[in-house]
Amino acid sequence: MKYVYEFTNQRKLTKSEFLKYFQKKVLYTIRKFEMIKNNDLIFYENKGDFRGVVLEDVLKMFSEKADIKLVKRNNFKAKKAISSTIDMGSDKFIHELIKGKVENLRDLKAVQGKVIKPLYLFLDEEVLLYAKLKGLKFRKEDEKKDNISNFIGNLEEKHPEIKRAIINSYLELF
Repeated sequence: MKYVYEFTNQRKLTKSEFLKYFQKKVLYTIRKFEMIKNNDLIFYENKGDFRGVVLEDVLKMFSEKADIKLVKRNNFKAKKAISSTIDMGSDKFIHELIKGKVENLRDLKAVQGKVIKPLYLFLDEEVLLYAKLKGLKFRKEDEKKDNISNFIGNLEEKHPEIKRAIINSYLELF
């Protein structure tokens, strides 16, 4: 059996198991944070990066299961879905703490008014793997990172789950 993903507790998943896990976790995230209700209009932008194509894919999957409508143009009635992940959230959290701008931490919520983040509980690694396993076409980007972002990335390599711990701590605070 060929495994494509391994959790920190050494549990391994095959391709089909990972895809099922990912889709269930998206549905869990949407339900946990009450992001989408029946008859909602959802607007999203696909910038062509791996996060954007995965966001589009999971929103289309969700729209088949629920009574929502995806729209291409933003209007005042639609909720806007953005492709923010744990990596992005933990990075912004640490940056804002270091700058001493605690008031900006409220912007990290999974739901902010009409803005929702269906990929909120996923690492970039998981989102990228999902895109590759589903055969989604995306544009590779070189992300420029500062010293703080590199430090967080190095911490994650040495201590897996640190980014999840940052977001979980944030969720407990706010």
